[in-house]
Amino acid sequence: MTKSSLTVREKIRDHYATLTQSERKFANSLLENYPAAGLASITIVASNADVSTPTVARMVQKLGFKGYPQFHQALLKELEAKVSGPTQRRANWASEAPEGHMLNRFSQAVTNNLSQTFSNVDSGQFDAAVRQLADTDGRLYVVGGRITRALADYAFTHFQAVRQRVTHMTSSSATWPHYVLDMEAGDTLLMFDVRRYETNLQRLAELAAERGVKVILITDQWASPITAVAEHAFSCWVEIPSAWDSNISTMMLLEAMIAATQEASWDETKERYDRLDALFDTTRLFRKFS
Repeated sequence: MTKSSLTVREKIRDHYATLTQSERKFANSLLENYPAAGLASITIVASNADVSTPTVARMVQKLGFKGYPQFHQALLKELEAKVSGPTQRRANWASEAPEGHMLNRFSQAVTNNLSQTFSNVDSGQFDAAVRQLADTDGRLYVVGGRITRALADYAFTHFQAVRQRVTHMTSSSATWPHYVLDMEAGDTLLMFDVRRYETNLQRLAELAAERGVKVILITDQWASPITAVAEHAFSCWVEIPSAWDSNISTMMLLEAMIAATQEASWDETKERYDRLDALFDTTRLFRKFS
């Protein structure tokens, strides 16, 4: 992944250890309200973070920007990407489309998305999320949005076989208070939210977090606002030469989580698989070859 492809958030993470105390103060202020906190003038953002303008100037240069205007422009482009709809996404690709067949362009884009996604997954955070997903002391809730509900359904189908106490929340937000009513501290809520981010999902995450539920978020490279309340958040690269975003890297990360959760509790999961297969045999849902 090239340095130019990194978001400002990722650049801050990469350079955080090199920042001074006052520079970290500005960085933390920006990350708490990202990217809005960096969209004003340098004097205003410095004042809001209670640091000096030279501190801001030094930090943005450490991140690789020539100056504050370039830093400001990078944040604006990220914001524009966050809110763009299908028509604008296609226009962006059409103006920058490389020569060659669509299949080759898709292959290149997807390969790049996978590489960027997995290179930015923190293994410690991934392992901690898997421990939550495997913990049957609490209930696991799964929910997605307008586009990502298909991912939530896929996750539920597999986690229901891997472990007990799994609830697939319906796609209708009007029913969500009924689920929240039964949520308890120590439960886990696995959420999927990609641009354009859904306010109902954000409110659900906030209500769950207030009840001590641990939120695991799978989002895109621009990061859903739910990141602010998530125990663990994972960003997946999604852009392809299309009016739509891709779920391939998101699905790959999800499948890695499913596989890791299965291994984390293999003895119990194997016994569960065996009982499930016996039930399938009894109901004759699947054809068997002798």
